[in-house]
Amino acid sequence: MTPFPKLLRTTTFRLALLYLGMFGASVTVILWVVWRTTAGFMEQQVADAIAADIALLRQEYQFGGLPRLIATVRDRSNDPHTNAMYLVLSPHGVPLAGNLSGWPKVMPEQEGWMHFQVAPSGGPHGQPATASAQGFVLPGGLKLLVGRDMSVLDTLRHRMVASLGWVVAVTGALGVAGGLLLSRRALARIEAINRTTRRIIDGDLADRVPRTGSGDEIDRLAANLNTMLDQIVRLMEGMRHVSESVAHDLRTPLTRLRSRLELVLIEDTDDPEVYRTALQETIGEADALLATFRALLSIAEAEAGGRAADFQPVDLAAIARTAADLYEPVAEEKGLTFTADVPDAPVPARGNPQLLSQALANLLDNAIKYTPAGGRIALRVDGAAGRLEVADSGPGIPADLRERVLERFVRLDDARATPGNGLGLALVDAVARLHGARLELGDAAPGLSIALTLPPAAEGGGPSAPASRAGG
Repeated sequence: MTPFPKLLRTTTFRLALLYLGMFGASVTVILWVVWRTTAGFMEQQVADAIAADIALLRQEYQFGGLPRLIATVRDRSNDPHTNAMYLVLSPHGVPLAGNLSGWPKVMPEQEGWMHFQVAPSGGPHGQPATASAQGFVLPGGLKLLVGRDMSVLDTLRHRMVASLGWVVAVTGALGVAGGLLLSRRALARIEAINRTTRRIIDGDLADRVPRTGSGDEIDRLAANLNTMLDQIVRLMEGMRHVSESVAHDLRTPLTRLRSRLELVLIEDTDDPEVYRTALQETIGEADALLATFRALLSIAEAEAGGRAADFQPVDLAAIARTAADLYEPVAEEKGLTFTADVPDAPVPARGNPQLLSQALANLLDNAIKYTPAGGRIALRVDGAAGRLEVADSGPGIPADLRERVLERFVRLDDARATPGNGLGLALVDAVARLHGARLELGDAAPGLSIALTLPPAAEGGGPSAPASRAGG
């Protein structure tokens, strides 16, 4: 169970309190508007009725003098169904007519308005009887007070104020309860994520964040975390595989390098050509080792997305033409037929031109390396699809091995007699992933075809774009 102080510090609970405050303020404003609309209308009716009475009594006094005013006030005061209140005082303060015993002992408000208590009881449900009245002085020093019973309206006002308090209290209680409930539910799911991450920190990399399948924000967060963990595990497995492969594949050339140097030291000769040949072979072995490490660094940088910042508009047709100019003489020197089907119009894409050129160079280099003399190599660019394709008539790759050859240091048995380090296609795969491209290995019947399809230039690409491989 989540401790209550910890629950109060959660963002969800704070958002619930914020919503509660906004909702409570909205309810308060709505009730206040209802009250002002209702009570204001009733008060205006009372004020209009008092004003009409005052105007009538002024006329009675003007045309009939004091006797007529007193008679009119007495008639109105004796009506058992009236809620009107009247009082006429002489200049010396003696009541002359009306249903009030004396002038209210309250300070008059603006324009002579007074709100006062008539009796401690007599209102609805035994509440005090109250009244609102307007007093003024007539010619001759007479005082006239005209008012209305306000007991019902005052009782309504008190009840609405009490109801408003109850509504605000109940709203607050429900809001706090709802906030606690929502916070505990959200916090429980977050705690599940925390427990999973702690187990992963302790070394259980196979554990994953549980999902509810609701598709809400926390569920999507769990899905992203699980995807991230899968990627981390994949990278760690790749790192372990690379470390093992580096240790295995570099042991032979390093041993051969050491043996060659050792033989030169042991051999007793004064012939400088022997030393020169040994040094040249040693430099060749060192260059091969450096090329392997350069390829590994390029793959690591591409997989980490380090070159995504260098993305810019590129022309795939121009990259293909440059590669064709470089590799056509190499293919012809080996006795291969090289054809390039590249459109004259630009083929726009977005990416890192150096990595794309290196990937295409690796594909052409592999095709020339593994295609026997008399074979053919074709470079094609599909401008509509943004597709680079290299096809050869070599031995090809079996369908069940096309996924495996994209891994580092993987070389098929037929290729082990050919110079190389098994990193060419791994680099192409890393470049494809970086650009969000699709890498496809297929059958050229005979031979192998490898196609790299980039997303449209408007979409760009990047390290976060998913890469897919069809057939390899």
